[in-house]
Order: sequence, then C-alpha cells, then structure tokens
Amino acid sequence: MATNKGSSTPKTGVDRWKASEQSGGRSSRGTKGGVARARSSQRRPYAFTLVALVVILIACAVGFVPPTERITQGLDIRGGVSVILTATKPDGSVVTPDDMVTATEIVQNRVNALGAAETSVQQQGTNSILVQIPGATDADAAVQTIGRTGHLEFVRLDAIGDADALAKLQAGGENVQLKQGTYTAFMDGSSIKSCAVAQASASATGYYSVNVSLDGAGAKTFAEVTEELAPTHGQIAIVLDGVVNSAPAVQNVISDGNVSITGNFTLDDAKALKTVLDSGSLPVTLSYSESRVVGPTLGQDSLRQGVEAIAIGAAIVICYLFFFYQGLGLLTLGSLAVFGMIYLGLLALLSRFGAFALTLPGLAGIVLTTGSAADSSILVLERFREEVRMGRSVRNAAWGGTREGITTSLDADAVQLVTALALFFMAVGPVKGFGLTTALGILCDLVTMFLFKAPALRLLAMGTIQAHPKFWGIANDLAEAEELKKSAPDARARGKKGGVAHA
Repeated sequence: MATNKGSSTPKTGVDRWKASEQSGGRSSRGTKGGVARARSSQRRPYAFTLVALVVILIACAVGFVPPTERITQGLDIRGGVSVILTATKPDGSVVTPDDMVTATEIVQNRVNALGAAETSVQQQGTNSILVQIPGATDADAAVQTIGRTGHLEFVRLDAIGDADALAKLQAGGENVQLKQGTYTAFMDGSSIKSCAVAQASASATGYYSVNVSLDGAGAKTFAEVTEELAPTHGQIAIVLDGVVNSAPAVQNVISDGNVSITGNFTLDDAKALKTVLDSGSLPVTLSYSESRVVGPTLGQDSLRQGVEAIAIGAAIVICYLFFFYQGLGLLTLGSLAVFGMIYLGLLALLSRFGAFALTLPGLAGIVLTTGSAADSSILVLERFREEVRMGRSVRNAAWGGTREGITTSLDADAVQLVTALALFFMAVGPVKGFGLTTALGILCDLVTMFLFKAPALRLLAMGTIQAHPKFWGIANDLAEAEELKKSAPDARARGKKGGVAHA
C-alpha cells in the first residue's frame, strides 16, 4: 500500500500549532469522568500560561513605575538644544565624505563626554551635522564645546613674536589670542594619550586642572624643552585654537610625560577642555547655522496631550466593544491592559540600557499600535462569534476562533512589522523613533495574543460563556445557529424527494 507523504508531520511552526489546535478541540470524547478529566487537563496549560503572564506583568509594573522617571524622554518632550553645524575647510577646499565621517564621530565623542543622556548626532546632507542634546538650555555653550577644532599646541613663551600678546600674558591676562604666524609650536595635541580632570594641587580656591599623559615621542620632546627652561623658570604656553589658555612656568624637568594643565579652571571649564583634548582635532571648522531650544514646559504639554489622545482613543474603542460585544468586551479591555503594561515595561527596560528615548513621533507609534492591538482583539472575537453562528459548540468555537483570528492578525502584523523595521533601519531623526515604537508595539501585541487572548477566551469557553450567553453577547449567535440546524433537515428532506440522496 502506498503511503501519502503529504500526511506526515506538519512542516512549519504555524502548521504544528494549527494541528495541535485542531486536535485539542476534538479530545473530549469518552465517559463523563473521562470528559471531566480531559477538560481539566485542557484547562491546566491555559491556567499556567495566565499565571506566568501575571508574573511578567508584575515585573513590568515594578520596572516602569513611575513611568516619567523610568522611561527616558527625548528632546522634544524633555526639552533641550537642537543645533545644526555646518562644516567648512580652513583652506576653502571642498569638504570630503571622509572629513564628514571623521567630524561626526569626533562630535559624537565630545557630546557623549558632556554627560548628557540620550544625545543624538547625525550627518545631514554633505556638510551638516545635526546635534540634539536633551536637558541642555544654552545652544551657544554647547556649540563652543562640540564645535571647536580642538587644535592644541605647546609653545615656548620665548618663541612667541606677538608683542601685544606677550604683554598681556606677562600682565596676567587670560585667554589671550595669538596672531597667526607669530609663534612656533614644539608639540601638538597628537602626542596626548589621555586626559583627566583633578583638583588643582596646592589650591584652596576650588580650581581644577587637566592632567595630560603624553606618548613616548611627546614625553621625550617635553623633557628636552623643560630641561632647557627649568633653570630660568621659563614658561610654556598651552595654546588651544590660537588662544593661550595657560602659560605655566616650568619649575623642574618633566621627564615622565605627565603634564598638568592649570589656568584657574572651574570644574565645567576643565571638563570642557578635557572633552576637546580627548576627542582630537576636527578636520573641518564647524559653525552652527541653525539652533533651536525646546522648553521643558512645551515638551511636557505635548506629552500630556499625547497620553490624553491614547486614553480617549482607548476609551472610545472599549465603549464600542461593550456596545457590540457586551461581556466579550472585557477580554479586549484586559488585552489592552496587558498590552500596555508589557509595552511600558519593555520601554523602561530599553531606557535603562540607554537604547530608547521617547519622542513625539515615537508617541505616535504607540498610539498606532494601540489601535492595532484593539483591532487584533476584534478579529478574534468576531471569528469566535462566527464559529458559534456556524453551529459549533462554544468550546470548539473558541478553539477555532482564536486560531483563525490570530492567524489573520499575524499576517497583518507581519506586513506592519516589515514597514516599521524599514523605517527604523533606513530613516533618520524622529522617523526612526516612530519605526522603533511601532515595531515594539507589534511585538507586544503578538505576546498579548498568545499569552492572554487565546488562553483567556478558551478558559471562559469551557463553561462560563455557555452558562451566561446573554451576558457574553452570544445569545443571538446561538439562536441563529439553532435556526440553521432546524433548517438543515428540511433541506435534506427536499433533496430526498428528488432522489438525489439515493443517487
């Protein structure tokens, strides 16, 4: 006898799931005791699933409460500075793509060193960089730190030919600008290995210093220069972008490559200088062509309005469901609650690891996927009622309805997920946040379908819904099924008269 190879075990996970669902709906044959045991065994996995879901929800609640503190807010909600920097070359030549890549990386390092959370640095066009710093309030101060060319030079004071600048330095002047071509540096910032901010030694005034560690070649050069200047306590000017930040006198030979830069720096001044030195020299000159400061009040108002939109939309959907589905609307209400808690828990988890910041476009993605979650719940309920109207038992209708409804939702979610991921990986700026929250919402909807919608409806169908059909809104569906059953014998009888039944 030939065997049918097509009847072997299902090939895909969805096929196996469908097969198990179909067999689950037919496993209630037997004696009364056997039926009770079978139903008890069928309830057990769904009950365990719901218990596991409760544990997950508790963990999510602990993770996201309070949401305003646990979920990182982006610039357009929290407030901050948005700056567009335009790159030019000092010699007037064209800015190359390699120059922009290098400049963007250096600016990113400098912005990160400022200590601001959830900053964003992105190249725009061929010669612009968009910088967003949540929490910052001064665009000029931010640009002064992240946009400086950072060209550090060490110059012997006796090698400076600018008489006016020398006079200002000898009079104790600070931040003295040197004329280009009036000095020769013996070493630049490329010899620096690392920098650190520390309290200035022998200082009771609260000033700070930047301690610099030089590489081998730099340490050798610095040792030779300090050996010449130490007997006369000559000065070394530390020149950053042509401005003398400090001109300390050499007290002794520095041969170990460890140099302390002092200049009555406050803590913020020292951190800003360290940021520039750590990041190296920019290959281009950056100047900001546009800046925007978002106040926290405006951002919080937008957040409040977004949350209100979600609440109003959810309330309208729930009222609609209770009107058309009556008690079954409780399942959708529960689904939305589970969806929301898992969603917030996931956002809080990503925020904890610095991988997420909520923006207004991201909030729009949350609104969109909340509607999708309600839609998938409606698909399941409508398919369940359709199965009841077809004459199936409530329990079998729950099995078939959830299976078919979830399958349809999976198809729709797959299409939406592809679009969301395309936006996340291909787009930039706010659109990227919209794609991320949309993708996360789809994943949360999938989890909700398998951990709540299916097991909850199937448990209720094992007695509760059938015992109270009017409350659960299926009384009319059952009546329609009865009418269908009554009309079926008449149709068969009419078929016998014509002899079709015996053909």
